[in-house]
Formats: sequence, structure tokens, C-alpha cells
Amino acid sequence: MFAKLLGEFAYEGILTPRPDGPEDSGRYVLPVPGGSSYRFRARRGAYGHWRIDPASLEPAADPLAFVAQAHDTLLGLSGDTTGHLIRELTATLAADVALAADALSAAGLADLGHADLEGHQTGHPWLVANKGRLGFSAADAARWAPEARTPRPLPWLAVHRNLARYRGVPGLAGPERLYAEELTPVTREAFARTVVQAGRDPGHYLWLPVHPWQWDETIAPLYAPQIAESLLIPLPTDGDLRLPQQSIRTFLNVSRPHARSVKLPLSVLNTLVWRGLPTERTLAAPAVTGWMQGVREADPFLAEETRVILLGETASVTVEHPLYDRLPTVPYQYRELLGCIWREPIGPYLDPGERARTLAALLYTDPEGRSLTAELVRRSGLEPRAWLERLFGALLPPLLHFLYRYGTVFSPHGENALVVFDERETPVRLAVKDFVDDVNLSAQPLPEFDGVPEEVRQVLLTEPPGFLTQFIHSGLFVGVFRYLAPLCEEELGVPESDFWSLVRAEILAHQRRFPELKARFEAFDLLTPRIERLCLNRNRLHLDGYRDRPERPHAAVEGTVPNPLHLP
Repeated sequence: MFAKLLGEFAYEGILTPRPDGPEDSGRYVLPVPGGSSYRFRARRGAYGHWRIDPASLEPAADPLAFVAQAHDTLLGLSGDTTGHLIRELTATLAADVALAADALSAAGLADLGHADLEGHQTGHPWLVANKGRLGFSAADAARWAPEARTPRPLPWLAVHRNLARYRGVPGLAGPERLYAEELTPVTREAFARTVVQAGRDPGHYLWLPVHPWQWDETIAPLYAPQIAESLLIPLPTDGDLRLPQQSIRTFLNVSRPHARSVKLPLSVLNTLVWRGLPTERTLAAPAVTGWMQGVREADPFLAEETRVILLGETASVTVEHPLYDRLPTVPYQYRELLGCIWREPIGPYLDPGERARTLAALLYTDPEGRSLTAELVRRSGLEPRAWLERLFGALLPPLLHFLYRYGTVFSPHGENALVVFDERETPVRLAVKDFVDDVNLSAQPLPEFDGVPEEVRQVLLTEPPGFLTQFIHSGLFVGVFRYLAPLCEEELGVPESDFWSLVRAEILAHQRRFPELKARFEAFDLLTPRIERLCLNRNRLHLDGYRDRPERPHAAVEGTVPNPLHLP
């Protein structure tokens, strides 16, 4: 963790190590005013990346002691930020130790299914305190964290329609169809009977699952008047066992793998934001899904050639709070308290022999130092360069086509982008999820926007064309490939310069395929000499800290970094 902290803080310009000897020695020193100096070996990489050898750190130290020592003189942190940061780092370190205690080999990990694989991931590679989960106790983490790998039933809640609103894609226009598909007749009867026993009409209520932690910590206290009036009525569990994914608040149904996943609000601060469900986005999720999937189905390149999978958020229930939802200046966490989004599972989209893994899994390295990527390349029988060409050929064409043709970009980071592999462990196509939170449109009007529903326009964020490419750079290239490239050099013998040349070649091949979009390639320029440096850790340390604010924070921007895709 200390090596990661130094590397990521140096990448974001929070720290400035200096050469310790000749420029090409790979040795660096970081003096701490009023304290000792830290020395280490590091390799520099694309986008200004630092890859620090943990074994080379002198003197041996831990990140908690370093933050305590350097918080004011070197890091420039306030006292409250220092206190909360040490807590987040400690919680992250505790989770890392739990993961390391029963870490699987790369071969063992390669044999796992999608649901089980989630519980073995180590978290966001860029954010240092990536498992802080402020709000969870140690018992909460042991019970509800992904690394606990314990499927559990979820209770449900009946909410009066005066407070709750339902939305669904056309095939689920009413909640009755959703409940018929997600709940057994026995469960639906039990739910209705519970509402009747409370002296209420079941027809006046909507049903949704609720995270037990959220009920105990947030809903029961803050909706106490509505519970007293039976506007909220606790229901029993539906009996299905569900497993938390890396995002903590999304659960896969392991009792019925072809049932929908559920995404629930969780008032825990983790990786920069409170993990609630914003009201307007929850309402709009099915409309965004309908539009995105409609675009795919109408485009033969997306639907038939790349066969990109868009895991739709097909239904939602949003529950307002009678006071907080009408107060736009209160902290945003209080306007994201209660609701549910139902998302399509990956299983029904897979062909026989196919297997899906989150993109983040490719960065997993086992206790013996072997990566999952190296294991998959070995099993495929392909040369490493050929395997990487297949990987880039699976990931990039659909992302580029949405960007260039439709002015629409995903944030394809490691958790919400899935790679689909064939039976030989060769990457063949891409699956994407989390549209309403991570899809952005060009602020420059395009003819393709004429068919965008107004509800979708209003909720999706827009960015200038020059910045829209940042979501691919930061989500995929900086957020995943920045770590995958040196890993491939060390384990597969593919020089990092070759790695980035293969990425560039895939982009150019796509542009040759669609020459009529030349103006779009220039507007959405992925090959510019430099890009703005987005900073995630700096946001926590210097921009937003841990203070409450009425709107969700965004990544900090600090200077620029060279773009490895600019030249071959």
C-alpha cells in the first residue's frame, strides 16, 4: 500500500520524488521536511505513471505512519482530512489483509464464475484508500463487503405510491410484470398479506428490496414518521440469496443467476462519494436503457458485428423523502436514501462456452506474482501480442463507435466494463453496465441527438467534445491500461511501447473503417499530444476532502500528461 500511495500521489503531482543518482538509474528519493527521506526504485511509464518496487523502499515504513508524519509539511492536509484519511487507509489495509489471507492463484481465479470472481478483486487500482467504506463497522464489513463472499437474503419494503414512483422499459411498463418475473407467487401473496395486516390496500404500494444496513442506519431513523403512518411497511425476504459485487451496493442473485441484479442505495462513503441512488437518475435509468439499447439494435456494426452487450437498467423504484428531496442545499447523501434499480444479468447474453470477467480482474496478481492476464494468455495458446490485439479488438470498436457516431461515451472503468471470453480464453466482445451514472453526451449538438428522449437529455451529463474523450482516457487507458501495460511487459515480454502502439493501431483501424466520420475523429481527438491529468486522490486530499456538499464531487484536474497514443 505504501508503494501504491507514493506512486499514485507522485502521478497526481501531490508528491515530487527526485532522482537519487543518475537519471537512468531508476532510483528516487523523497525528502520529508523535518523527518527522514524515503528511497526507492521505480519505473516510469505512460501518462507519467510510477511503478514503485515495494521491496526497494528504505526505510521500511507503512502508509499510516507516513501520512501522520507528512500530512502538514509535505502533503498539505488539514487536520480533519488527515484524521479521516488515516481511518480510510486503515480500513482499506484491513480489507487487503483479509483478501490476502485466502488469495487464490491466478489459475484458481481463472476457473471462477463471474459472481464468485467479484469477491476476490482488490479494488480500484488508482485510488489508494479504495475500501474505506466510512460508515461500516468491522462487523458490517465482515458481513456485507464483497471480500466476505457470503450470499445473504435481502428484506423487502412496501412503500406507498404517494412516496414511491415506478419506471420501466416498454416491456416492463407496469410493476406487475416485474414482480411476476422477480418474485414467486408465494412471495407476492406473503407481501400482499403483510400490507393487508397493516390495514392497508396492497394496490396502493410498490415493493422493493432494501439493504439491511441501510434500513437500520438510515431508513428506520429518517423515515420514522412515514413508518409510523404505514407509508413504509417492512416485508419479509423473498428468500433469494444475493452476493455483493465490487460496488458494494449491487447484488447478484446467486439463487437464480438469470434473475436481475439489484442496485440499492448505501449511505457509505467509499471511493470519493456516498453510495446512494440519486432520485432523478434512478427515475431515468429505464429510459436511458431504452435509448441506449435502441441505438445498438438499429446499428448493424454494434448489434451484429461487435455484438456489444449493454446490461440494461430495466426497472426502478424511487422513494422520495418528504423533507430532504425538497431541500437542494442539504448534503446530497440525504437525497439518495431509498430506491432500487433492477439490472439485467450477464448470463442470458452469453453464448455457450463464453465467460465474462470484469476488466479489473485482468490486473489481479496472485501471491506468487503471476497475473490472471498471463494465465489467460497461456490458456488461449496465442502469442501475447496476438492476445492483446484480440483484447483491444473486443473493447475499443464499440466504445469508439458510440463516441464517433453518436457523440456518446461510457466511462469504461474496471468495475463496469466486462470482457467476454470464448472457450479458449480469447477476448471476443465487450459488455457494459451502469449507464445512467457513467454515460455522457457531447455538449455540441449532433444530428444523432434528434432521437434522444427529453427525459434522457435532462439527466445525462454533457461535456465539450474535447473533454468527452477523457472518459475513455481516464476510465480505460489511465484507469486500467496504465497498470496492465507494465504488467504485460514484465510477464508477457511485450514492451510497454508496443502495448500502446497496439492500442493506437486499433483506433486508427476503426477510423479507416468509417472515413465518413473524419470530422468526428478530429472533434473527439483521442490522439492529441497531451491530455488533462484527472486526479482522484487529489480530490480527496485537497479539493473536497470529507466535507458535506449539496452535489456529488467530480475528479480534480491538475495540469496535463503526455498521451502515449499520440505517436506510434
